[in-house]
Amino acid sequence: MAAKTFQFGRIVLQPSVVFFHSKLSFAFVNRKPVLPGHVLVSPIRVVKRFCDLTEEEVMDLFVSTQKIARVIEKEYGATSLSIAIQDGPEAGQTVEHVHVHLLPRKKGDFESNDDVYKALDEHDKQQIESKGVEFRTEDDMSKEATNLACLFSTGL
Repeated sequence: MAAKTFQFGRIVLQPSVVFFHSKLSFAFVNRKPVLPGHVLVSPIRVVKRFCDLTEEEVMDLFVSTQKIARVIEKEYGATSLSIAIQDGPEAGQTVEHVHVHLLPRKKGDFESNDDVYKALDEHDKQQIESKGVEFRTEDDMSKEATNLACLFSTGL
């Protein structure tokens, strides 16, 4: 029996890159992280915009994000986190599926603190255009996801 895949917009994610799931949300490693530990948290149901989520999905998404944030910050030796949702194309959303970017932060990781948002915007544009972008291998992503999954009591 094949393992369940996860839908992320039009992208089919293999279970090997998913490290957390709850009743209504899942989290996966990034194929081109802006910073080490940059992960994504998304509702299981494919929903384009944040306001189209049900209240139950919003609660689950944010409780899941909080649980993951605690683990990610510790695992990557971060002292802070940037948590971002790009809701709609004018906000920089490139995958039509609500998702939370969770980035572990350390002092000096960017020259100016707000540069993280510029990097996130560039990151998304590069992924669409795929010009000169080197994505991580599935093996590399799977290793990170396996390591992270072990840090959650819910595991996979």
